[in-house]
Amino acid sequence: MSYQREFDKKINVGIIGIGSHGYRNILPLMNYLPVSVKAVCNRNADVGRITAAQYACAHYQSPRDMYDQEDIDAVFINVSPSQHPLLVIEALDRGKHVWIEKPIATRAREVEEMIAHRKDKVVIAGFKKAFMPATQKAIEIARSPKYGNLRSILAVYPMTIPGNGQEILETRDTPNWLNNGVHPLSFLMAVGGRVAAVTAICNEARNGILAIQFANGVFGTLHMSSGPQPRLERYGVYGDNWQLDIENTKITLHRGIPFVYSKTTNYAPEGDDSGAVVWDISNCLATLENKAEFTQGMYGEMMYFCECVLKCKTPERGSLEFALEMMKVYEAGLLSEGRTIYLNHNKNCD
Repeated sequence: MSYQREFDKKINVGIIGIGSHGYRNILPLMNYLPVSVKAVCNRNADVGRITAAQYACAHYQSPRDMYDQEDIDAVFINVSPSQHPLLVIEALDRGKHVWIEKPIATRAREVEEMIAHRKDKVVIAGFKKAFMPATQKAIEIARSPKYGNLRSILAVYPMTIPGNGQEILETRDTPNWLNNGVHPLSFLMAVGGRVAAVTAICNEARNGILAIQFANGVFGTLHMSSGPQPRLERYGVYGDNWQLDIENTKITLHRGIPFVYSKTTNYAPEGDDSGAVVWDISNCLATLENKAEFTQGMYGEMMYFCECVLKCKTPERGSLEFALEMMKVYEAGLLSEGRTIYLNHNKNCD
């Protein structure tokens, strides 16, 4: 890993939206990316001027003015999802690469419009859970020849699905199912692959399960839990002869032991090729691997965006196609009410 000051080749970037989230998470990560921040764009002039002075860059209240005045290659956009589609399309039409924070939009059709304007530009959506180190380890294990044979995936996340789904879609509202539901969904989809069908079953409190049938035959379950704050998230990834558990940042790969039900007496047999392997962060040092920007995947997604821009590479992760499927799963969850909704077929099954 390198720091911003160590990169020989950098991308000239503008940042649209420097509110609380952007100031806490996006701007600090610029220190670790191959970028040169040329401008920030924010409607609040006072906040914009102060932040621009801190980062020794220009401030604009309008993206149009920023594009007219600054020589930038890419933009990082972090505002309300209702504003994302117009801002993304405007940036693409001005020839800029785009990183866009989640939620990328309020409707799937808005992502389709972005794709129509993308041309040869790099666009990556900020689904951080798809870029977590824990997610990458899960993908590595699930696709490896040594383990492989992925069968099912579980996500446990505090969540509800509102009961007025059609109204939400018509008004382009942004419920928590959109704002934060995309987090566990992005993990499930990053590990499981293309989605074939979705079924949501909720109780009166709107907790329940979202069942995902992946095109490759893997089955995914999002258990929408209730519970206290702060949130505790868990994931389970299950193969034929192995199981990967993720609890917050702790990753445990269970490989089993040589076992005969009526004869095995030692749960810790000789050797290190059985049992569990554990990965976890260190809390005793001021390192990078234990910081939220890195453990939650924000650094991973933003660095991947920069690498794709610098290498003229078409994104394979966090792409608009991934975002489009995410929005289709989100919409299907809102409308399901116990019905199975097929994402790529014009039929629903009661």
